[in-house]
Amino acid sequence: MQQHLATLDELNIRVAVVTFEAPPFVRHYVAETRVPWPLLIDETRELYRAYGMLRAEFWDVWGPKTWTAYLKELLRGRLPVRSIADPMQRGGDVLIDPEGIVRVHHVGQGPSDRPSVAALLRARTGA
Repeated sequence: MQQHLATLDELNIRVAVVTFEAPPFVRHYVAETRVPWPLLIDETRELYRAYGMLRAEFWDVWGPKTWTAYLKELLRGRLPVRSIADPMQRGGDVLIDPEGIVRVHHVGQGPSDRPSVAALLRARTGA
């Protein structure tokens, strides 16, 4: 998503990253990924529950799609970031427009299951 910073800015899209991880991990994550967006810490996971991002099944997290995604990262010279908290917590993407209407609500089946940036941009532009 960082490759699309100019487009996101042009479309007035504001990104926030939500995590339930403890602050020491968050500092490490920010330093390693250089994430340019604000990080919100949801330690009680209320937001995760509100958006239906509950616990994943074992094969959702450790199945072939995850290993394929990890292999691609390794081939690019990047090591996957190891979660020190709960690897079974589902993640996802939520796109909320300026009027507060949820335009995209995607609950990931596993760590590699995310909508493409192009799909998020289409949802924002209505294309």
